[in-house]
Amino acid sequence: MADKYLESLYPTYGQYFAMDQVLFEHKTDHQHLVIFDNQQFGRVMALDGIIQTTEKDEFIYHEMLTHVPLMAHRSPKSVLIIGGGDGGILRETLRHKNIDRVVQVEIDQAVIDMCKEYFPKHSNGAFDDPRAEIVIADGMDYVKQSTETFDVIISDSTDPMGPGEVLFTNDFYRLAKARLNEGGIMVAQNGVCYMQTDEVLNTCRRLGPLYKDQTFYTSAVPTYIGGLMTLAWATDDTTLRSQSRDEIEARFKASQIDTRYYNPELHMAAFALPQYIRKAIDSLV
Repeated sequence: MADKYLESLYPTYGQYFAMDQVLFEHKTDHQHLVIFDNQQFGRVMALDGIIQTTEKDEFIYHEMLTHVPLMAHRSPKSVLIIGGGDGGILRETLRHKNIDRVVQVEIDQAVIDMCKEYFPKHSNGAFDDPRAEIVIADGMDYVKQSTETFDVIISDSTDPMGPGEVLFTNDFYRLAKARLNEGGIMVAQNGVCYMQTDEVLNTCRRLGPLYKDQTFYTSAVPTYIGGLMTLAWATDDTTLRSQSRDEIEARFKASQIDTRYYNPELHMAAFALPQYIRKAIDSLV
């Protein structure tokens, strides 16, 4: 019988995966990274007891975090990706032919190298695209020191613990906004809202005061258990979220991008939040 990997993100609830074959494991006093094969989800990466990505369902997360802002923005030319070392966000971003330049800031070159080796379909050659510039640096340091601005910023971070914690702070959000062009959009991974409501509320408190339009949209990713995943949305252009389905549809058709999850109907519906999240957000007012 195959060994089992028990995810320990939550102290009272979890899921396990059969490890059909362990392909890589690195364990120190501070970190435990394991990559293994699983019959249902293909190749799986887990870090410190938390599932990070799988071959079979990664497309849902990567498409929604990427195409929602890029289809909502009327003419995006430049994108900044914070994190995303597996290359999935970069892959989806570069499918937009109107994008001239993408800067990806990843703190660890080893993450990119490992994902190229064990998850080559995630990036699918995106790291070699001439429009992409890969910067190995801390995301906070980059937004603090850079003077370049972008039409869309995508923060594809781990959960707010360890190295990823700084990407959920007041300082990061404030500095990131300075890197946005007028009318730009920032989106960010924000956890599974039923299980991690505090993350949603903390983002509201920190990101909300900086933008004229700050909300969340959702997506259901099977291996991110506990219900809908919440993705933060922030922009000063209040018209972007109120565009008609026909406008999004026209842009989607013109892009000629063949998606597996994202479509204009889902784009519109994703901003309809469950009542428990709306009530939690309203409680802050």
